Amino acid sequence: MTTTDFAAMTGLELMRWVQTERPTDIPSIGRLLGMRFDEVDHGRIVISLDTRPDFANPLGTVHGGIAATLLDSAMGCAVHTTLPASTGYTTLELKVNYIRATRTNGQTLTAEGTVIHVGRRTATAEGKVLDEQGKLIAHATTTCLIL
Repeated sequence: MTTTDFAAMTGLELMRWVQTERPTDIPSIGRLLGMRFDEVDHGRIVISLDTRPDFANPLGTVHGGIAATLLDSAMGCAVHTTLPASTGYTTLELKVNYIRATRTNGQTLTAEGTVIHVGRRTATAEGKVLDEQGKLIAHATTTCLIL
């Protein structure tokens, strides 16, 4: 297990640590789904994953929960990059619009989350998921509670 003091890191420092260290010994939804932190900036995150048969819904395409999880992660982590050390957040609201289905055959899906506003108690962000051809799969907005 890692001995890194996460509480001493700002949100941006923590997200950059995750991007560079790619920890495999810490249980997380990112590890479970195979998420990669491709870009980490103040107020903006880009996360990708490769689809697989385990992501299938009963119709054989990628379950909408995968896109929702990608969006929740990208938007929430984008908010996290704006927060000081020892400050947490949680999703209060998530609104997802699904545009098209995608296959479970190893396609790379890329989610971008961008902060819209950060206040004292809440923050808002928007996000989108694109397939390998740059086609929009889903887009969303979120409101996060700052703890």
